[in-house]
Amino acid sequence: MTDYDAVVYDLDGTLVDLDVDWNAVAADVIEVYETAAVEPPSDDLWELLESASDVGLSANIEAAIAGHEREGATTSPRLAHVDELLERSIPVGVCSLNCEAACRIALERHDVADAVDAVVGRDTVAMQKPAPEPLLETVRKLDADPERALFVGDSERDRLTAKRAGVAFEFVGDGPSGV
Repeated sequence: MTDYDAVVYDLDGTLVDLDVDWNAVAADVIEVYETAAVEPPSDDLWELLESASDVGLSANIEAAIAGHEREGATTSPRLAHVDELLERSIPVGVCSLNCEAACRIALERHDVADAVDAVVGRDTVAMQKPAPEPLLETVRKLDADPERALFVGDSERDRLTAKRAGVAFEFVGDGPSGV
């Protein structure tokens, strides 16, 4: 880690395991579409979220997803990388596809909020991962250069985000988990 001036972690699957039934979240989001008499474009949660602005459902869909995430953060188990985060002597951030409030709840739950210098969630900036903006915003808040930062994550989406942002990347564990 001496090669970097800052490290940024993904949240879910990297620092904690949000206690969320993602299938139930997708069902709730599909219900938002159906209640609005709009045909859901997919059954994939993140595609549903990405398409929400096209049909004027962004706020309702964001609220449905974020509610599950906030609740899941309150009972999220801590993962091993939290201990690594606590040992850092360089600025540390969190960049997540989860809403910022859920990130902060999970960090508080595991008594590491004070060890994290910046938190950027799905709703903090206009774009979401794998767009580079959330990671670049996190690195900016850490007063670091992208070329001197490391992003640690669990998914192919995280790896792609780092690549697009020009930030070094490291998988947690044995490789990508999915989303």
